[in-house]
Amino acid sequence: MFPLSSTLELSSAATLVLALMLGFGFGFSLERAGFGSARKLTAVFYFYDMSVVKVMFTAIVTAMAGLFLLSAAGLLEFSELYVEPTNYAGAIIGGLLFGTGFVVGGYCPGTSIAACATGRIDGFAFVAGMLGGVFLFAEFLPGVDEWARSTAQGEITLPGLTGISMGWFVLLFVVILVVASRGMRAAEKHFAGLRPSR
Repeated sequence: MFPLSSTLELSSAATLVLALMLGFGFGFSLERAGFGSARKLTAVFYFYDMSVVKVMFTAIVTAMAGLFLLSAAGLLEFSELYVEPTNYAGAIIGGLLFGTGFVVGGYCPGTSIAACATGRIDGFAFVAGMLGGVFLFAEFLPGVDEWARSTAQGEITLPGLTGISMGWFVLLFVVILVVASRGMRAAEKHFAGLRPSR
């Protein structure tokens, strides 16, 4: 039954409408959560507001548990899901660049679009810089994409790498989420003095 792409044949128009609806819903949710504000997003680096990490980690664990339960119920075939080929060097370099951009600019790509939708000037500046970076990358570093493909190690998953079943990893990450949530609440209390007065 799932993923739907394996059982449904959607037209290009239907796919576009669905993408727009999902994008609007995602952007609306980001803004309602306060993630269209660079102050809210960068607060995580000062430890007095860990909302971003809480939301992202909870979403990852929820999706992991949901996929596992759907698979266990026979409603989802894992082989139908696309897994991005693993490239350790690429992931490390990309993570450092992404993290640096996040710290300096205060946004990630999705949240910057949400900021633009509400008229934030810094959001527009971030998107302009992001698009400029994409253009420069495409024009002057064409070999990076070829290098990333040629050095990829294939589809690597934790169960495949360790031989431990998916169910145990789901349980492990649920426990980690609970422990991390308590730790983040403690950090927020400890670093509350760093919160700006306005």
